[in-house]
Amino acid sequence: MFKFFGRVKTVVSSELNSMLDKAEDPVKLLDQYMRDMADDIRDVEASVAKQIANEKMLKRKANDALALVDKRQKQAEQAIEAGNDDLARRALEDKKAHDTTATALNESWERAKSDADMLRTKLDEMKKEYQEMNLKKDSLKARAESAKTRTKMNRTMSSIGNDASKQGFDRMEEKVMQFEAEAETSDDLSQASRTLDDEFEDLGNSDVDDELAKLKEKMGK
Repeated sequence: MFKFFGRVKTVVSSELNSMLDKAEDPVKLLDQYMRDMADDIRDVEASVAKQIANEKMLKRKANDALALVDKRQKQAEQAIEAGNDDLARRALEDKKAHDTTATALNESWERAKSDADMLRTKLDEMKKEYQEMNLKKDSLKARAESAKTRTKMNRTMSSIGNDASKQGFDRMEEKVMQFEAEAETSDDLSQASRTLDDEFEDLGNSDVDDELAKLKEKMGK
């Protein structure tokens, strides 16, 4: 009955990584272990209740037997006072039988009480351990969820380099760089294609602009 608790202690203390390695869900497993522990506690509670009931029954029967012992003792005394030795003898014989029964019942009650006390102690220990396991379970569940999240993130990050969208961006960047290179080449070619007349025309335009500026200054415009 109590072996399960030892198994749970082993699981929660050393098997979390093993569960993760086997691709088992530790959160679900821990919840299942806690449900099993709760079932064990309910079974022990039922056993304790039965043992306590048996203890009380034996105690009641032992007390009843002792009451009859006392009753027969008084009846024997009463019969002697009445001069009825035969009735007194039968009362004492019945007293002796009930005394033997009372002794046996009392011994059984003492054993039952000892067993009930032991079961109560075990039940208290199980409940305490259950509470400790329940607190530890919450911690382990948080650790398991954190580990699962980190694993998922690491897998995602490791696959980003091969992701199709990133490869598409890389190709677009190469295309833009190609366009920029073509534009620079076009500018160079355009500059190279200018004639000598074009360059002299630019010089002429510069003189006209200077003369226009001087005229406007003279006229105060």
